[in-house]
Order: sequence, then C-alpha cells, then structure tokens
Amino acid sequence: MSEFISLQRAIEMTTLYRKQQEEILQEQFRNKNILVRSETFEKTQIEALLAKKGCEKLRVYYGMDVELKIHAILVPVDINGKDILPDLQQSGDSALNDGIVDDGVRCPPLCPPPSELNP
Repeated sequence: MSEFISLQRAIEMTTLYRKQQEEILQEQFRNKNILVRSETFEKTQIEALLAKKGCEKLRVYYGMDVELKIHAILVPVDINGKDILPDLQQSGDSALNDGIVDDGVRCPPLCPPPSELNP
C-alpha cells in the first residue's frame, strides 16, 4: 500500500539513488544516462488516466527503449489491482490516446530547476 512520506525521507532516498545509480550498473552501461533521476508528466495525461472508468490507483511499470534507456509507463488500475488496459486490436490515434502514458520529460537530459530533491 502506498503512503505519504516526509520530505526528509524523500531527500534521503533521492540522494542515495543519485550516489548509487551508476554503481549498480555493470561497467559497460555506466555514464550512458540509462537510469533517470526523474520523469515529468503532464497533468492532463495523469487526469485522463485517473478518469478511466473504474480507476482507483495508478501503476508505474518500467520499460526500456532500443537505446537501453529506462522509461516509466503509467497505467490505471482498478480496485482489485488489475490493470485497465486498452484493447490490443486498436490502431491509429485511438490506440495512442487510450490509457497508457509514457514519454515523460526525462532528467537527464532535461532536468527540473534545483530543489531539495534535485540539487
């Protein structure tokens, strides 16, 4: 179950992640911006996911593109913990606008202004 955490706990966690994010990778994958520090998503995209019929939660999956860069993939989830996914048979614009969000603004390269979580 998710919970709110203090700013201090968030600072500790993001600091440790920044210190360790390259160390946890095998040497051949280091310094290639594979792991992100953050991704920023549009409010309208989040609202659209939350507006899906039956949505009670959001789930974050992690995927990888062909350049081996990690991406957050957001999907709505129902009260029973089941993903609310579009029909696999959809194509065109309806398939692109129906319930799965990716392509947040990745940091790096495009990082937010400095804050306690992003010094």
